[in-house]
Amino acid sequence: MTLGGSPAEMDAWIVSRPGPMATRPLERVRLPVPEPGPGEVLVEVEACAVCRTDLHLAEGDLPPRRPGTVPGHEVVGRVAGHGQGASRLPRGTRVGVAWLRSTCGRCRHCLRGAENLCPSSTYTGWDADGGYAGYLTAPEDYVHPLPQGPSAEKLAPLLCAGIIGYRALLRSDLPPDGRLGVYGFGASAHLTAQLAVAQGATVHVMTRSARARELALRLGAASAAEAAQAPPEPLDAAILFAPAGELVPVALEALDRGGTLAVAGIHLSDIPVLDYRRHLFQERTLRSVTANTRADARAYLELAAGHPPEVTTVAYPFEAADRALADLAADRVEGAAVLLR
Repeated sequence: MTLGGSPAEMDAWIVSRPGPMATRPLERVRLPVPEPGPGEVLVEVEACAVCRTDLHLAEGDLPPRRPGTVPGHEVVGRVAGHGQGASRLPRGTRVGVAWLRSTCGRCRHCLRGAENLCPSSTYTGWDADGGYAGYLTAPEDYVHPLPQGPSAEKLAPLLCAGIIGYRALLRSDLPPDGRLGVYGFGASAHLTAQLAVAQGATVHVMTRSARARELALRLGAASAAEAAQAPPEPLDAAILFAPAGELVPVALEALDRGGTLAVAGIHLSDIPVLDYRRHLFQERTLRSVTANTRADARAYLELAAGHPPEVTTVAYPFEAADRALADLAADRVEGAAVLLR
C-alpha cells in the first residue's frame, strides 16, 4: 500500500439516523482516512454531486446496508494512494467514482455483459463509504479517468446523473428522430434531454417545477408542461425520473402504440392500479432501469467529452451537505447540487 502524504483523519458526513430531512439524519464527524485494500485506489475528493439516491438513503426509503454510511457516488478526485496490485492509474490521475463499485465477474449476468444485474454487485455510498468525505477508496477497475480541463463541479453530475440517464435513454427504445417524454427535470433529466435533442429527438418535458420547465425549454425541449399534463403529441418513448409512482399511468397513457416507458429511479412510490386497455394494450412496454454497467459509463463519458453538455449546477461548500440534501428534498435545486471541497 502506498499513501504518501495523506492525513490520518478527515471530515465526513454519515447517515446516523435515517429519517426525514427535518430530523437531521446526516451527521458531520471525523473519521480515519481509509486505507485502500488489494486492487483499490485511495481518491482525494475534489467534488461530489448530490443524488436523489443519497436523499433516499438519508430518509430511509433506501434501507441502509451498514450503520454510519458516508453517502455520495458522483465523485471527482485524484488518486492519492494504491493498495496492493493497483498500478494502472498513477498518483495524481484525475478520476471519477460512480455508483457501481464492484461485481463478481463470474455470474451469468456479468458474463453476458449485464453486470448491473449481478447479485453480488456493490455500490458506492451504500455498501461502502462514498464521497461526502475528504477521501474514499474504490476498486481501481471501477473508477474512470477524467479530463483535466473541465471543473470538478461540472464533471461530478456526469458520474451518475449523466450515466444513468444515458442508460435510461437506451432502455426507453427511442427510435431515430422519435418523440421522447421526460417526466421530472432534475439533475439526470436535464442531461438526458440534451443528449436526446442532440441525437435528433423531439423532447417534451413534464415537471411540477416552473423553473425546471423554463430550463427545459432553454436546453432545447419542444414543450414543457405540468407533470400530469398530456404532451402535445403521442410519445414514442418516455423516461420517468421523478420518484412518483402516480405518474406511471400518466406516462403510459401518453405513449403511442408500441411505445416504452423506462423508470429511471432506484426508489418509486406506489404505482396506482393500471387499466390494461388504457395503459398497456397496443404493445406499450413498462420497464425499470437498474444501475449501470462500466460500459455505459465509458460510452457516456466519451460522448460528454466529445460534445460537452450544459451542466446546470448549484454549488455548496462541503460543510453544507445537510442543507444541500434538504434543498433537494424541497425541490429547491435547479439542475444538480454539488459539494465542493
